This record gives sequence, C-alpha cells and structure tokens, in this order.
Amino acid sequence: MAGHSGSRRVIYAALAGNLAIALTKFAAAAFTGSSAMLSEGVHSLVDTGNGALLLYGMRRAARPPDRTHPLGHGRELYFWSFIVALMVFALGAGVSFYEGVIHIMAPEPVVNAKVNYTVLGLSFLFEGSSWLVALKEFRQQKGRQGWFQAVRRSKDPSVYTVLFEDSAALLGLIVAFAGILSAELLEIPELDGVGSIGISIILGATAVFLARESKGLLMGEPASPEVQKQVLAIAQEDPAVQRANGILSVHIGPEEIVAGLSIEFEDHLTAPEIEACVERLEARLKKEMPQISRLFVKPQATGTWERRREAMVEASDES
Repeated sequence: MAGHSGSRRVIYAALAGNLAIALTKFAAAAFTGSSAMLSEGVHSLVDTGNGALLLYGMRRAARPPDRTHPLGHGRELYFWSFIVALMVFALGAGVSFYEGVIHIMAPEPVVNAKVNYTVLGLSFLFEGSSWLVALKEFRQQKGRQGWFQAVRRSKDPSVYTVLFEDSAALLGLIVAFAGILSAELLEIPELDGVGSIGISIILGATAVFLARESKGLLMGEPASPEVQKQVLAIAQEDPAVQRANGILSVHIGPEEIVAGLSIEFEDHLTAPEIEACVERLEARLKKEMPQISRLFVKPQATGTWERRREAMVEASDES
C-alpha cells in the first residue's frame, strides 16, 4: 500500500483540522446561539468521522487475498467511500436542513456575533490549509487531465473525497458568514436559518456527486485505455502469440486490476508451449505492470472475440 502514502497524508491533515474546528464551532454555537454555526459544527464533525472511515477502509483494503476473498479486499475502500457519501447526505445535509427549518420557524437573534466571525475566520484558515494539501496531491494524480475527467477516471476515491469535502466546507463557511452577517445587519434572525439550509444544499450536492462516483467503482470500472493498450502490446510481443485480441479488466482497488486476455496463439503450438507463454506473460506483467494483480488468459480465435465484443457493444447501447 505504498502508493497510498500520499492519500493517508491528505486524510490525516483533514482529520486533525476538522476535529479541532468541530469542537471550536460547537463551543461558538453554544455561546452565541447561531443555527448556521451549529450546522457548521455538525459539518466538521461529519468530515472528521468520514476521514476516520476512509483510513479504516484503506487498512481493510490492504489485507491480502484469502479463501473467502481470492481476489483480495481492495473494494472495501470503495464501500467505505460510499458510506462516507451517505454520511455527508444523511448527517451533514440532513441535520443542517433540520436546524435551518427550526431556526426559521422559531428565530432567535444571534448574540456575540463577533465570536462567530472569529471562529469562521480561523476555520477558513485551517480548512484552507487542509484543502491545499488535498489539492496538491490530486493535481499530482490527475496530470494533464481536466478536473472532472480526472475524478471520473480516478480509481482512488480517498484523495478526491477529501478534496470535495474540504471544498464544500469552504463554501459552507462562506454561506454561514453571509447568513450570520445578514441576520445581524438586517435584524432578521431567520436569515441565520436560511444560511443553515444553504449549507445543507451544498452538502447534499457534494454527497450525491461522491455517491455517484463510488457507485461506479463498486459496480466495477475497467482499467484505463492506456493500461489496456500496454497489456495488449506486451502480449503481442511474445513470439507464441499470433494476435492479442483484446482485454476485459476491472479495478478491485486503486492499484489492483484483474485482467482477462483473449489471445489467438500460433497454430503449431503444443499445450506445454502455450502454458510456457502464459507464464512468460504473467512474469513480465508482474515486473512491468504490478497493478495487474490477477491475469487470466483465454485461447480464442480472433473471429470469436470480435463477435462477442460486438454483442457486448450492442447490449451496452440498448441499456
């Protein structure tokens, strides 16, 4: 799991910041009676729990294959990422919306608003620091891809989950500040509750986006086109291979890919020679592409592969 060292650094930075910020926000909410500040405290507490869940998922995903999970436990990270999205929606957005409605129905003026402004300012500073750490790590991962393209193609949800949570936190702080300030200046305490509802909308949108990405990973996403081309190129270079027809692949973890190769071997080969070819391919892929954790080779005529590939394309278009 050495490849996750950067991800862990991002999560630890977010975890430490969110816990300190959550405690500060709850103290400020109790002192001033601000609904928006209470919603922000819940938001930071949920983010703290989410960071712990992501770390737990990474530890569980690192376990080696066993009899009940012969392909490994890599998808546990995807499962816990999905749980994180549900927590953002159910706890973060749900509680913020409830607090906002309650405060609009029974408004109370905010007292000692300067305390809230100080806490929000410090929170923005701490959240911004965590956001910069996540942004730096994500930019290294995405390379030249566009931002949303990189998220859609990423197979490691830990970094972009923290990045989107921190982005939502910064937006939430701005909304909370606007709600508290407008409630004080206009002497309309209901606007503090409106700020809470605004925070819930931000969290809800973030949760839906994260859940959608986690669902795709849980269902099983293929390796990138670049990885597939590289595997086929390695197979095609073997002298025993007449043609590497294609590959079926699925990510079972950020750096764990199960691949099935369709190969048409040279007609004169014997069974032991085919076995030796498969062993060569496995050894080379293990050396050059360690992310291919499992390789299955299917001897298959090119025409058969093409017919079955066309059938899959038609089924995909119909769905």
